[in-house]
Amino acid sequence: MNDPLTTGQIHHPYAPPAGFDAFAPAVHKASTVMFANVAALRSRSWKSREGYTYGLHGTPTTFTLEARIASLEGGRHAVLAPSGLAAITLVNLALLRHGDEVLLPHNVYGPSKEQARTLLATMGVDWREYDAMDPAGLAAMVGPRTRLVWLEAPGSVTMEFPDLRALVAAARHGSATLALDNTWGAGVAFNAFDMGVDVSVHALTKYPSGGADVLMGSVVTRDEALAHRILQMHGITGTGVAANDAELVLRSLPSLRLRYEAHDRAAREVARWLSGQRQVVRVLHPALPGSPGHEHWASHCSAAAGLFSILLDERFAREQVDAFVDALRLFRIGYSWGGPVSLVVPYDIASMRTAGTAWRGHLVRFSIGLEAVADLQADLAQALAGAFGA
Repeated sequence: MNDPLTTGQIHHPYAPPAGFDAFAPAVHKASTVMFANVAALRSRSWKSREGYTYGLHGTPTTFTLEARIASLEGGRHAVLAPSGLAAITLVNLALLRHGDEVLLPHNVYGPSKEQARTLLATMGVDWREYDAMDPAGLAAMVGPRTRLVWLEAPGSVTMEFPDLRALVAAARHGSATLALDNTWGAGVAFNAFDMGVDVSVHALTKYPSGGADVLMGSVVTRDEALAHRILQMHGITGTGVAANDAELVLRSLPSLRLRYEAHDRAAREVARWLSGQRQVVRVLHPALPGSPGHEHWASHCSAAAGLFSILLDERFAREQVDAFVDALRLFRIGYSWGGPVSLVVPYDIASMRTAGTAWRGHLVRFSIGLEAVADLQADLAQALAGAFGA
């Protein structure tokens, strides 16, 4: 080799010795994957997980994360996506065609509904909403064109917990695939596949990451043919994830259960405290009696996430509610959840719901982080007093 400064640096002969072992999985970064010979190149397919073809389709790092997420959720096959919404999109594009129908719960994640209104509509896919608290109503809606039924537990923002088993039974008389957004449960609160669903979608952005610094999603199934359809769409759409992002999620997974339980304990304590404040007319937390679907949560779940909403008295002006949120010092204003910092967002719930409960009052959603509960309660107390009076 004549030029050690250029060619020599690209084609250096050194290879580290085999046998290195450590707890943390190795981080493999690659666009190009090298093949030993042409026969090896021709024998591999990106449609399987038995070898490597191109960085977009997986490396040892992403394959490791897929395997761990699949076991976390109680599934057999997992595919990673760049966000939770991208994972939802993978399922929609893999399973829906022109003339098909998809059913969404009335309290579904907002961007999922917006995707149905826009992207799916342009594809010629029809969509309708069902009341997630009414399994009989869902059963009446499932028809011959229904190819996909989305489930969510609990509902987005308003936190109603449905009877998942009853919804699954209601939708099974058709030929639809049943997909659950299991981000709230995180594989900890309950096993999605024990409920009878076909697909579990998870925003790894939330509790699996835990650091509020990664965007990622996953699609998990137990069915090999279904996994193959989703994997094909993953390859066609190029929805790969970065090795460094996969590394961060892998690093956080061992502490997932401990963090989830800590968020759960703190959220229940803060929610109970808020239920005793005169400005609050209702607390929406699945684990608290009186919250919509509490009895279903109790029969389905062993834990709850750190997420809940409150309804402030409707006699207050919107400006007062905004002042309350602005006055919070430890709670930061921002979307998402599952990280160490507590978050708060006010919602105009009347504009978000077309079915189900008639909501009265101003809705504010909280994500409880890992701060001391006493500090969070003191922060809420000063903000409530400042905005609404002692």
